[in-house]
This record gives sequence, C-alpha cells and structure tokens, in this order.
Amino acid sequence: MSSTEGSMSGTGEHEDDEELRWLDEQEKAAWTGLISLVLLLPGKLESPLRQDHGLTLFEYLVLSHLSEAPGRKLRMGELAFLASGSLSRLSNVVKRCEQRGWVVRTPDPADGRYTLAELTDAGVDIVRLAAPTHLRAVRAVVLDSLGATDQKALTRIAEKLRIVPDDFG
Repeated sequence: MSSTEGSMSGTGEHEDDEELRWLDEQEKAAWTGLISLVLLLPGKLESPLRQDHGLTLFEYLVLSHLSEAPGRKLRMGELAFLASGSLSRLSNVVKRCEQRGWVVRTPDPADGRYTLAELTDAGVDIVRLAAPTHLRAVRAVVLDSLGATDQKALTRIAEKLRIVPDDFG
C-alpha cells in the first residue's frame, strides 16, 4: 500500500507509538522488484537442473559449495548458511545425497558436537556434469542482461541485505 492510499484499520493494526510509514512509489517498485526476484528467480535457475540432471537448485548449491570447500567438507551449519537453507532442510537434502553416494556425514574431529558433510568422488562427478547447465542458466537469466555497473550494484545491494546468523563463524 502506498502513502496515498491512507492507513489501514481493523485487525492486525499495531498500537505502536511510531506512526506506520507506508511505501512511497519508489520504495514499492524496489520492494516489488526484490520480492519478484526472490520468488521467481530460483525456479528459473532450477528448471534446467531438474530437466537435465534431476537436481533441485538447493541440491546443486549444497554439492557445489562442498566441491569448493577445503577438503570438500564443511560443517552442516556453515553449509546450510552458504546454500541459503535451514539446517533441517539441509539435513533432508544431505540424506538424499548420501543415498545417491554423493555425500557422507561424519562427526567433526575438531569438535564432536558438529557434523561434517563431505563430497564423495561421485558427488564431484555430478557437480562437474551439472555445473555447465547451471552456469548457462545463470548467464541467460541474470548476468547477460546486466552490464558491469548493474552487476556491481547488485553485489553491493546483496552485501547490504545479507542476513548472517549470530552464531555463524
């Protein structure tokens, strides 16, 4: 709702001391653009991965982050953050990847309270097969439409909006 549409009353209204600030037209356009990206972009990036490799975008991100990690292993909490998912969602995906022979889980030798996910050789193989498909989608859907200035602006905005859990090391 924009500021010209007035205030809402009824259920859900908060009785705060601070007056509610409705979105102006520029803010509304920015918010609509962002929420469209958040909701629609993952499907556009996932479709070719599903079609060509039977992978969800989240599965690919998990495997890809593991492939880039030192020793091809990460703590589950760190991997959940990098792949932008919850620990419970990650656990379910890693279980499916374990069943496919792509990942193994082991206690962290540095601190047994944590679990490590490690990419297997078969996991590396699936990442190598799927990476070109993902790269083509990223270029076609996002990067090729943006010039260098837009890419830098997107990077800057993402850095400003990144939400990092308090306990993330």
